[in-house]
Amino acid sequence: MKNKYVPMFYPYVSKESKKEVQKTLNSRFIGQGDRCDQFEKEFAKKLSTKYAVSLNSGTAALNLAYHLADIKPGDEVITTVLTCTATNIPLLHMGAKIVFADVGNDLNIDPKDVRSKITNKTKAIVNTHLYGNPSNIGEMPVTVIGDSSQYHRKPLACDDYVCYSLQAIKHITTGDGGMLVVRNKEDNKRARDLRWFGIDRDKKKKAGWQPFINREMTTDIVEPGWKYQMTDIDAAMGLGNIREYDKIMGHHERLKKIYTKELTDVAGIAVIGGTWAFPILAYERERLSKMLLDHNIESNVVQIRNDIITAFGGKRQDLPNMNRLEELYLALPLHMKVSEKDVLRICKLIKKGW
Repeated sequence: MKNKYVPMFYPYVSKESKKEVQKTLNSRFIGQGDRCDQFEKEFAKKLSTKYAVSLNSGTAALNLAYHLADIKPGDEVITTVLTCTATNIPLLHMGAKIVFADVGNDLNIDPKDVRSKITNKTKAIVNTHLYGNPSNIGEMPVTVIGDSSQYHRKPLACDDYVCYSLQAIKHITTGDGGMLVVRNKEDNKRARDLRWFGIDRDKKKKAGWQPFINREMTTDIVEPGWKYQMTDIDAAMGLGNIREYDKIMGHHERLKKIYTKELTDVAGIAVIGGTWAFPILAYERERLSKMLLDHNIESNVVQIRNDIITAFGGKRQDLPNMNRLEELYLALPLHMKVSEKDVLRICKLIKKGW
């Protein structure tokens, strides 16, 4: 009998999500509307925060956060070398000078290396929580933007802005989408206007969506924004999934515990662990990956170091720990379509050697 195929990633859409989406499709409003407002409130409550702004992608959340942090052309921004390119591409568009920091043994940004690279030109630090692991870098003397695309937990105190991705394979998905968490009322209002060209939609709504009343404009644009808003269709999917947050995160945590218990002290690997994917360090990584695939199990590095990508300079920088770990890290599948039995099978195969 052929073994079950275990993909690296698989989106999870709850039954309630499908019902909510159908309900929205049958309604008058499918663009940004009341479902977006509702989703923001439920998301903020579940993650114990106050201000959450729904957007059409995690990248949009990052771009807005960089803008709110007042990053200008020529400003230095310290960021991790190991992350999704979406973390750093908006900085290229803004004309910022990217300063790559090394990673620690958990593959998250190394706070010591960050502090050594802060100068009087440093405008911000980007703190990515990779593979679902929190990166608590502590207090920093400049603005910190948290890339929480893979970490759907309560915002860390060290992050001034927190950007969540709700893309297809994230813990909570809206198909594609993002959420920006800010710390104060002013940033919340500004972000809400900027996601829709810079228009105050609340003011426009009060005017019955009429652009003119008594020959006076009901709305104006002071600061030009973008078209970054979420739709009610996306929000409806998000509503159904956020209501299963405890179920989703509980399943991920259980799989993490099994992986950790079974793989700790296994020869040839070191456990890093995570709750979005499960990274390990493995000697002869390519052989291990091939062995797993021969048994219908996918694995992947998921992210590659950004400095070797042409758009970021295309040159491997002197980052000792990244250079050491580059050929060792590998992520194992961890999602709602992976069962506890699947994890035990994966661990048993690894224990046999490769």
